[in-house]
Amino acid sequence: MGLTQAVFEIEKSASALGWDRPSTVYALVPTKDLLGLEELPDDMRAHLKSGWDGTDTSLTAVIQEDLPGSDLEETLAQLAWPESVAGAAVCTERVMVPPEAQEGAPEDPEEAIEYFANHPDRDEIRIVAGVLRTGEAWCAIRARSHDHDDEVAEGANLVPGLVEALFTTFLSADERAAGGGGCGSGGCGNCDCGSGGCGA
Repeated sequence: MGLTQAVFEIEKSASALGWDRPSTVYALVPTKDLLGLEELPDDMRAHLKSGWDGTDTSLTAVIQEDLPGSDLEETLAQLAWPESVAGAAVCTERVMVPPEAQEGAPEDPEEAIEYFANHPDRDEIRIVAGVLRTGEAWCAIRARSHDHDDEVAEGANLVPGLVEALFTTFLSADERAAGGGGCGSGGCGNCDCGSGGCGA
């Protein structure tokens, strides 16, 4: 499976686990490379082979644990991948409110979070965004109020700030220092899905 399918599978797995889950980060690794590892356990090898379409573009999402950073943005800012990793993906939940609701939001960050979390018009969304180091991106967004498989929005740049932050994880230290990429500093920069504002 390529990037689109990898994002689909991550979103599908997240949906099966339900809501109110912590953010997760995945390395996207070519399935054929994983199958070539001698130390790969037999049961995992059999599982990968059962879902592999035999193509070089097929990707396996490998969840990352014990990551640095206290939140997703900080974690992504500190990540760097080895050449064996073809791409990266994240799954995270956010609170969305209509654009007009943002006009009354407090300036204090902590008060703003409470304001958005308790707003009567809020909705929760689950975002899965993935990128490849070659430049491709794909996203999937599911709203809690429309929690149906046929209502998942998909597109290449639904969450541009988050996509940019993922691309930054593939930049060298010099490229990062030169300002190549980043998730910006706006409170809604990683949730601009075109359907309202973000409360977190």
